[in-house]
Amino acid sequence: MPTLHGTDPEEKRKEIKNYFQYCYKRYESLFHLVADESAYFKKADPLRHPIIFYYGHTATFFINKFILAKIINERVDPRLESLFAVGVDEMSWDDLNEKHYDWPTLKETQAYRDKVYSKVSSLIDVLPLELPITQDSPWWVILMGIEHENIHLETSSVLIRQLPFESIEENREWRECEMVGTAPQNTLLDVNQGRVNLGKNNNAQFFGWDNEYGDHQAHIPSFKAAKYLTSNAEYMEFVKDSGYSNDRFWCEEGKAWKAYTKAEHPMFWRKDKDGYRLRTLSREIDLPLNWPVEVNHLEASAFCKWKSQKEGVNITLPTEDEYIRLRDESKVLSYLEWTDRDKTIANINLEAFASCVPVDTYKHGEFYDVIGNVWQWSRTPIYPFEGFKVHPIYDDFSVPTFDGKHTIIKGGSWISCGNLATQKSRYGFRRHFYQHGGFRYIQSTYEETITTNIYNTDSLISQYCHFGWGENALGVENYPAACARIVLETMKDKPRRRALDIGCAIGRSTFELARGFDEVIGVDFSARFIQEAQKLKDDGVLRYTMPTEGELENLHEIKLSDLDWDDVRNKVSFWQADACNLKPVYKDFDLIFGGNLLDRLYDPKKFLDAMGSRINEGGLLILTSPYTWQEASTPKEKWIGGYKRDGETITTLNGLKEILGKAFRLIGTKDIPFVIQETARKHQHTIAQMSIWERRGKDV
Repeated sequence: MPTLHGTDPEEKRKEIKNYFQYCYKRYESLFHLVADESAYFKKADPLRHPIIFYYGHTATFFINKFILAKIINERVDPRLESLFAVGVDEMSWDDLNEKHYDWPTLKETQAYRDKVYSKVSSLIDVLPLELPITQDSPWWVILMGIEHENIHLETSSVLIRQLPFESIEENREWRECEMVGTAPQNTLLDVNQGRVNLGKNNNAQFFGWDNEYGDHQAHIPSFKAAKYLTSNAEYMEFVKDSGYSNDRFWCEEGKAWKAYTKAEHPMFWRKDKDGYRLRTLSREIDLPLNWPVEVNHLEASAFCKWKSQKEGVNITLPTEDEYIRLRDESKVLSYLEWTDRDKTIANINLEAFASCVPVDTYKHGEFYDVIGNVWQWSRTPIYPFEGFKVHPIYDDFSVPTFDGKHTIIKGGSWISCGNLATQKSRYGFRRHFYQHGGFRYIQSTYEETITTNIYNTDSLISQYCHFGWGENALGVENYPAACARIVLETMKDKPRRRALDIGCAIGRSTFELARGFDEVIGVDFSARFIQEAQKLKDDGVLRYTMPTEGELENLHEIKLSDLDWDDVRNKVSFWQADACNLKPVYKDFDLIFGGNLLDRLYDPKKFLDAMGSRINEGGLLILTSPYTWQEASTPKEKWIGGYKRDGETITTLNGLKEILGKAFRLIGTKDIPFVIQETARKHQHTIAQMSIWERRGKDV
């Protein structure tokens, strides 16, 4: 993994190119384990896409982020870059309905990956490079793409382990361990009290995800920690003692997961008449009792409760802080130190095997496997450090996980490469998730003080929440509500079956339109916006803060029940999407509404050109915009108005007529004011123009 620093830009360029090409080809080699092409199109996990998505997704990520960062202007394949764009985590807004997907063949996907490989390699050759690489550098986006693929190297390997065994073949590039034997007796060892310091600053040596930055400090009392990771043999005692059938060991979420999955043992165990076997990447072997058990958080927590009752002491999973304290006490070398040495110090970074190894193989101080072998579940929900800032090119990497439902894993697994293997990495997964994860239990009475703030304090999100749902300011009608009211009045006796709200933000206009439509789909490019809209739909409540003056702020709470909208919310759905590169499924609408969207698109003409194929004959396209064109959002050559051409003034309405005129008839325009509140006494007053377009006959 390249450092961000250096003295020779050209050497750094070569280093990054080699790193990109190596990681890209390594990712492809993982999929060579899949011998049956039809398996690419089977769902290994019912809550996730088939693996053909993940094979194309990591390449698409590079192009989509390059477009967003304005590093490139043209796409490689718009259709595939829409199809492979979203669907990574099991977020509630993911569209996992298979009828919405016409997956390309493996050959087509490989051809696309080859084009992206050439595109990124060529870009690395010519892109200006200044050292050190900072977060606002285009090179940061390149590193982001590489590390994103490293994440999917790991997540895809988990899915491949879930494919039918007959679809997989062994591959010498993915050599698995054959060392098996009796598991060592686990014991608890003392970990001294001490202070932990988490977080990294902008002078850090390596690329990092946004949740790694900031500051967190805590004093950790002494505790005891297991010498080894919990082995298959040790976990077998829990299984044999009716651990899965005894509900008293399981939390409510764990009981619900058991009822859904019918689990009786860890997912990768296979029970037969002779006992248990283990599914690895490419083999089924007799269960290695001295390898670490691989479980989700719910199973690890249930084991700890069982062991607590069995031994009469408080056995639990460590907090993130306690894990860091253990790592500090064990004096594990940092990533930069251990990658500079010849000796492999842990089963991590694919330096040993493409599988687990016995839990007593790699010693760190008095403990074993403080890093590597399997991820170690903590009991800490992932949260932002003090000073956390979202990176604008990947604003939905961390924020959707700050929901109290994603728990931190630490230490890395045998396939954790690049950023995942570094000491500063922080990843949070849902508690039912499998991620080559195991655990080390501890004896501790430490109470973590981390709390989740139920009020959204992100200033941008709060401002949009208030714009959409706050009280009318300066006597001006709420803007999305006013737009929806005019839209519904304009529709009159037209069919009102399906509507698409593009750029829906927090979702007020989507809910308002649903009062007059059978179905309304809200889409937005920002996953953070969609997260809040979906939260409102699911929970019926939205909470946020708004500054009043200085450090003072007010708390706001919006309830759909107060609006008598319990039925309305059942007619809306929210998806993350790129307005300039929508999937083909977005079609057959009686209305498409784009509120204050046009002058924020990177390619507004491309967006407008597609509207005719998505709206039913006689349906309406209604756009609003203040026409505040700026190059920060839209390259000047892409503006459709607000400039001179051959000495003539070209307004945005002129541009709209030129682009939409063949497929649409302009019905009229209307000015609509809106107010954005920044503080109690500071407001922005703006006037947008609404233009209303009726779809002509399809043969026009």
